[in-house]
Amino acid sequence: MRIAILSQWYQPEPGAAVVPSVLARSLAERGHEVQVVTGFPNYPSGRLAAGYRMRRRLDENESSGLSVRRVALYPNHGRSAIKRGTNYISFAVSASVSGLKLLRSSDAIWVYNSPATVGMPSMLASVAGGPPHAMHVMDLWPDSIFLGGFGEGKGRHLLAQMLASWCDLTYKHASAIACTSYGIADVLAERGVPRAKLRHIPIWTDENVFFERPYDIELADELGVRDKFVVLYAGTLGGAQGLRGFLEVCQRLQDLVDIEILIAGSGTGEYELRDLATSMKISNTKFLGLWPSKDMGRLIALSDVNLVSLKADLLSRITIPSKLYGILASGRALVAWADGELAQIVEKSGAGLIAKPGDIDELEDAIRRLHSVGKTAVRDLGQRGRRYYEQNLSLDKGVDSVEAMLKGIA
Repeated sequence: MRIAILSQWYQPEPGAAVVPSVLARSLAERGHEVQVVTGFPNYPSGRLAAGYRMRRRLDENESSGLSVRRVALYPNHGRSAIKRGTNYISFAVSASVSGLKLLRSSDAIWVYNSPATVGMPSMLASVAGGPPHAMHVMDLWPDSIFLGGFGEGKGRHLLAQMLASWCDLTYKHASAIACTSYGIADVLAERGVPRAKLRHIPIWTDENVFFERPYDIELADELGVRDKFVVLYAGTLGGAQGLRGFLEVCQRLQDLVDIEILIAGSGTGEYELRDLATSMKISNTKFLGLWPSKDMGRLIALSDVNLVSLKADLLSRITIPSKLYGILASGRALVAWADGELAQIVEKSGAGLIAKPGDIDELEDAIRRLHSVGKTAVRDLGQRGRRYYEQNLSLDKGVDSVEAMLKGIA
């Protein structure tokens, strides 16, 4: 098949970009002709990645059967709703102008559906006899962006209504809609999306990066954590993660002299968290900044326990952060500071403990309990998570499902 992949995010961007990047590579390896339409890499800093300069479009050939077209956009991922909105809209318009011909030349289109503005080029590509497209819903819009602090003031309600109407329109024109959680599928069904369109397809991780690795003594010495009990938070530092409370837990854990806490990542809340940690005089915590995505598996291999957190919110009960899959695939234990489907996966897998979101006492207790049982017992939890990942969430299973969905709509 000729398959087009439409995503604003793509490697070398970290985090969310793993999903379309790995899918494109995997489909090409299966013999499909894959064309990616994406933007110039600028997440999460809002600055173009090294080696890129903005232009109308840029074509790259990654490998046999896999081509990438990058289209111009306004680079920004700051706090300003106007600037972030311009980032989203500029990609949608640019992809509609500079990527439409490539999208329409495919047999089917897979759409990374976040932000919701990607509905513009996907709908235009499918009209008037164009190929059908499947939207893979990663974030529930408009709910997720307002949870993250997007938009304030009197116009927020009107903006939410407009975005909800836009999302309904894009769902109507999609031939299939894949959801990363059962909860998202239920919400979309309640909002009028026919059940026949909906599929549950969990996302995957990059198994070339996330796998069981040996302990890297050189990196441990570099970070000053050799022979320590390491708690790692790696991911977005923003409003949806509730990390101010995590810093309070870090402060409380200072009596355990062998614990080191590493915070890797960037986002709108990074500098506020750094300043807060300094003012609280926390001595057991290091901020590593934005860690290279291709090197994330090596960092996770140093950890004993990983934190996955979401603030207490209606949306958090149906959201599953992508980093969960990387932790499970790496065979490391975790604490889910969350509820809903994320907590259910941790419970089913036996990979760690659950703490009520926002409850600082419960999070502190969970980390102390894991510390008290020792590294060997904690590593056994990680092995359980690894087995669960292989049986239920592996890359092959995810690509099988996407491939079947695209063949079906084509």
